[in-house]
Amino acid sequence: QVQLVESGGGLVQAGGSLRLSCAASGRTLSSYAMGWFRQAPGKEREFVAAINWTGGSTYYADSVKDRFTISRDNAKNTVYLQMNSLKPEDTAVYYCAAGRDKYYTRSEYGYASWGQGTQVTVSS
Repeated sequence: QVQLVESGGGLVQAGGSLRLSCAASGRTLSSYAMGWFRQAPGKEREFVAAINWTGGSTYYADSVKDRFTISRDNAKNTVYLQMNSLKPEDTAVYYCAAGRDKYYTRSEYGYASWGQGTQVTVSS
């Protein structure tokens, strides 16, 4: 079983940037797709971004496309989410997740392990 720990969340003004990291232990992530999801207060958890096992293919929710970038460093067993031009509606707890296989999906059911989450708050 892999353990995932997110970091990098915090409070930022609208228009600012944050970089989230997700460090894995217990299993190498190099053979698995990875994803980021988020959950705002009172809302269901939603897909944000995903990356395939090599890092050569990525997929984004329409709401974050062209603002967020997912990447991975398999040598460091770490996945990143660079968030630029942040908006108040990006405020949420952000979770990283390890996929069940090499190929990404926007469905939560495609992910076998989840981190505890990191809070991102964007002020207007």
